[in-house]
Amino acid sequence: MTEDEALMLAIQSGDSQAYESAVRKHVKAISHYAFRMLGNSRDVEDITQETLLRLWTHADSWQPGKASVSTWLHRIAHNLCIDYLRKDRSGVSGELTEDLETDDDPSLAPGRDAELQLLNEALNELPERQRSALILSHYQGFSNKEIAQMMDISVDALESILARARRGLKARLIRNAPAESV
Repeated sequence: MTEDEALMLAIQSGDSQAYESAVRKHVKAISHYAFRMLGNSRDVEDITQETLLRLWTHADSWQPGKASVSTWLHRIAHNLCIDYLRKDRSGVSGELTEDLETDDDPSLAPGRDAELQLLNEALNELPERQRSALILSHYQGFSNKEIAQMMDISVDALESILARARRGLKARLIRNAPAESV
């Protein structure tokens, strides 16, 4: 039994300390995913809190062996982000914030702000499913099988979505690149 499985069983039994441990373990990944999906920090906290609240209130719906705890939580966050984006598409802004930047992400090194801005803008222009698939794969490091579970699609469908996302992102980056860097 993994540490996450043990925590989930304890959470299902009402152990608040296990819940706090699980929150500490997963909050950063969930908030980073939400930030990349939404493109702004304004709503990240709400999505993250709602995801982690559901960790407590819907713990019984997690099934050991069906999905890892991280996959399950990212699916919840994915669904919340998609719902949010469908309600308020104007909320996607490409805003960069320092509070979500971390030293362990080399892409966030000093001097990369302009490149990050272009990348975030191009990501935000992608359709929701393509953006989510790309973020879950590239930034969150999930396998295609795990992402397919989160998005409730087949692995073949996911691979097609990822291919379209990569082509779309490349085209947008080329289109939006400053003239001197082309």
